Amino acid sequence: MNRTMRFPWGSRCLALLLTLSPCHLVTLPPCHAAPPSQKSPLEQPSPPSGEVVKLDLPPLQAGDLRFPINLATALRLADARPLIVAAAQTSAWVAEAQLQRAKVLWLPDFNLGFDYIRHDGNGPDTLRGVNIPAGQNALGQSSPGSFGRPQDQNINFFYAGGAFFLMRNATDMIFEPLAARQNLNAARWDVQTAKNDALLTTARAYFDVHKYRGQYAGAIDVVTRGRKLVEAINDLSKDLVPAVEVDRARTLLADLEQQAVSARQYWRRASASLTRVLRLDPRAVVVPLERDHLQITLIEPNRSLDDLIPIGLTNRPELAAQQALVQETLVRIRQEKMRPFLPILQINGFQTPYEQIQFGAFGIGNGGKLNLWSFRDDISPQALWQVDSLGLGNLAMVKWRRAMASRTTAILFKVQDDVAAEVTQAQARLQSAAARVVQAERELRAALINYNGSYEGLKQTQRFGNVLVQIFRPQEVVFALKLLKLAYDDYFTTIAEYNQAQFELFHALGYPAREIEYFRPPGEMAPVDTTRPGYLPPVGTGPPPPTR
Repeated sequence: MNRTMRFPWGSRCLALLLTLSPCHLVTLPPCHAAPPSQKSPLEQPSPPSGEVVKLDLPPLQAGDLRFPINLATALRLADARPLIVAAAQTSAWVAEAQLQRAKVLWLPDFNLGFDYIRHDGNGPDTLRGVNIPAGQNALGQSSPGSFGRPQDQNINFFYAGGAFFLMRNATDMIFEPLAARQNLNAARWDVQTAKNDALLTTARAYFDVHKYRGQYAGAIDVVTRGRKLVEAINDLSKDLVPAVEVDRARTLLADLEQQAVSARQYWRRASASLTRVLRLDPRAVVVPLERDHLQITLIEPNRSLDDLIPIGLTNRPELAAQQALVQETLVRIRQEKMRPFLPILQINGFQTPYEQIQFGAFGIGNGGKLNLWSFRDDISPQALWQVDSLGLGNLAMVKWRRAMASRTTAILFKVQDDVAAEVTQAQARLQSAAARVVQAERELRAALINYNGSYEGLKQTQRFGNVLVQIFRPQEVVFALKLLKLAYDDYFTTIAEYNQAQFELFHALGYPAREIEYFRPPGEMAPVDTTRPGYLPPVGTGPPPPTR
């Protein structure tokens, strides 16, 4: 039974087709050269023709932890659980915090503290060179009760309080939020890029599980046939079959049994790769709920590059992120151009280190005393215009920012070329896989017919004169069994490569992961147990929030 789902896109989108069918194949017409502006030489996919052979699902062994899952569930889990998505989310939080900081640059800092100064010796000359020793008056006459005003003083100075301190360039107040906004835009696009990458990685791992499980099922089938073949050859008359033919069949059977063990190993390794990406229980053996011959068509292989490449250049989040970084460099150029013309705004105090106390309690006293106390405030608003290195420093900064913009723009052009190349490569892989699926199905059908016919004819003989000759010799049946094993491997490998090529082209076109997860899910989600062993950290929906 085939089930086909079609979903309309907008005017700028592909008419994507998501088809779940046992065998969705594409045939190639005779080769002919066509310019890139024409349609691909691939014809429309032929109607599904059903399973080539019905294979039982391979059994699990004792101790295996069965983990059933379907494609829709795996793709939904790929939206948040992979660490690559969590890392991108933390980068977005960093950019968001930087934007919040840039928005409040115009607000002053609030300081609290105190300042104590002890002065001994000649101090600030407030008497313009006049020294009045203690016991004298200003006229030099003796005055026993006078403290005088000596230049050699011993003073205690204490100032405790706070300040609203500001010393920032108005250029930064204006342009830093604009630049931080572009960085945040780039970081948010990077989150979507991470989700798309996680979706592709999940799809590749999921179809690897299908491939190796299918090859394991094929290996079990071939081993079963091989054991029957050994028995059949052993039962033949010694006059017809020499003993070496039995050894030949047993040698092949031993090799096939080893390949079956290896196929199970590959299935378990592919399961570990998928559980690692989705951060599930690493001990699990993934058991996909779909059949291993499942083929999924998201994008028809016959779409031309002239249709596909513009879609990729429009939708890829990597390009949007790089464009935001280019806009950030343009903001930086304007920032440096305006720096000499906008002032440095300052609000500070007086008579404290860095002038960072503006109001509070003030105490002063001579000698060992600190007996004169009062409230004090010193507020000094300032606006200063600064030209770095007589303007040459500002010109150098403008040149530097322009160079950064040129480099960022060059990276943008490189990303555009990379996107175009990825679309071309993904389409080439998809068209190749679509054609090879037909050939792999034909190969498997022919291998089954060849082996079944050879096996049935093993006991058939015909007479040439007085000599009884077998119609099919044992070595021919042994070779037919080898070809059947190879056909099984090619069949499941090609189907997996076709499905992976579909998701690779889908990724190269930049369609976001949420399109698959929510708008075109490949089936209903299945309940799964996402808990992990206690010796591994639990998985939430992302990294710890910055508001904790």
